[in-house]
Amino acid sequence: MLFSQGMIGLFRSHACRVFSHPAPSLRPAGAHLLRGCVASVLLLSTLPSAGLAAAPPPKPASAAAATPSTLIGQRATYDLSLAESGGNTLSATGAMTYVVRDTCAAWSTQQHLDIQSATRNGGAVNMVSDYTTLESKDGRHLAFRTVQKSNNTVLQTVSGEASVDAQGHGVVHYEKPIKKTLKLPDGTLFPMAHTAAILAAAQHGATSISPLLFDGTGPDGAQETYITLLGWGAPKDPVTSPALANQPAGRVHVAFFSRTPESILPDYEIGMRYFANGVSDMLDMDFGDFRMRGTLHTLTLPPRSAHC
Repeated sequence: MLFSQGMIGLFRSHACRVFSHPAPSLRPAGAHLLRGCVASVLLLSTLPSAGLAAAPPPKPASAAAATPSTLIGQRATYDLSLAESGGNTLSATGAMTYVVRDTCAAWSTQQHLDIQSATRNGGAVNMVSDYTTLESKDGRHLAFRTVQKSNNTVLQTVSGEASVDAQGHGVVHYEKPIKKTLKLPDGTLFPMAHTAAILAAAQHGATSISPLLFDGTGPDGAQETYITLLGWGAPKDPVTSPALANQPAGRVHVAFFSRTPESILPDYEIGMRYFANGVSDMLDMDFGDFRMRGTLHTLTLPPRSAHC
């Protein structure tokens, strides 16, 4: 996807504990630990707030085939700034780098997220996450690794491989944090396929979709996602890179739900403006105690390989 959405959940979970208590907790972070912060979830302000956060998670949708992918390789950097603080956070700044490489048969992605924050009780926190994947273009295989750190202390490492067979049955083999194997529900999409499904739905005029997602950022298997799409077409707001000038775009809001019967509220939510080629800007990243805005700083689009 644009970036690891599951990773936002890891940061939100840790932020809720770090910025709510004088002493940072160094327990492993995970979206399932977020329940104390979920009630304060903030919707993307530019999208309709028609009760998404209060609605039950949608039923998993089948993995609808996307139109031929228009995704491209990219190297994008983002400046992150504090958009809203709900309590203990005094300041927060950061940067994110997102790299997609087209290897002909697969998409290779790397994302580095670095956030520095200061709290009212004098605590300084540096949260860093590195996320890498290799996803086959047929959507059948994913290798993944996520490392999350706080003040140079590793909080969690998640790594392994996932696959989906020709009948749509999926499985994930975790190497870390512990070795285990989980089944993936039918219709589960991997990150780049999830992005392609969002763009295909937007291009066909859909206003919402609800595909299952496995991105390898957490140890609990697939998540349910509910995606709201708004205003696909020529960008209404100025584009931040000449490379995007002729690309149609639309606003996207994504809510993530755990796959448990009691999951009524989303674990976390993110928003962005997506372009037809998979590039994104105008990020809205909710970390629980505070919310950050992501502005596209630089964008490089390498030429498509002549060998593919």
